[in-house]
Amino acid sequence: MKRHELADEQWDLVAPLIPRRKAKTGRPPKDARLMLNGIFWILGTGAPWRDLPERFGSCKTVHRYFSHWRRTGVFGKMVEALQVKLDAKGLIDWELWCVDGANVRASRAAAGAEKKVSSATPTNRRTTRWGARAAGLDRSSTWSLTVRELR
Repeated sequence: MKRHELADEQWDLVAPLIPRRKAKTGRPPKDARLMLNGIFWILGTGAPWRDLPERFGSCKTVHRYFSHWRRTGVFGKMVEALQVKLDAKGLIDWELWCVDGANVRASRAAAGAEKKVSSATPTNRRTTRWGARAAGLDRSSTWSLTVRELR
């Protein structure tokens, strides 16, 4: 068994929850276990879909299965089945159990890309000496250099 892949016991638990898919194109459907292992590889590594190893098949196919199963609630059924099994064994503490679905999206500029700024709107307005004085800023060597207007 490779990393991020289901063991036989795990597969036996979730296999009945995955709907049997009939191919619409005449081709046989892909192996559901292989598709699920590919999804877990992506989710476990955080890699982009296009970096999915070839042993799982086409990244577009695996993503299509992922999207379909997410829309139809297959993953929710899996979590419920695992909760029931763990609760029956007394292995789950309902006060502590949760799924963290939070994510943080960074802008392209956070990754080093250039900021797209219109040339019509300046990003920094010029600070004049009287404006700085009115704001209560003290004079300093930096202040004198940065507030000077360029001709």
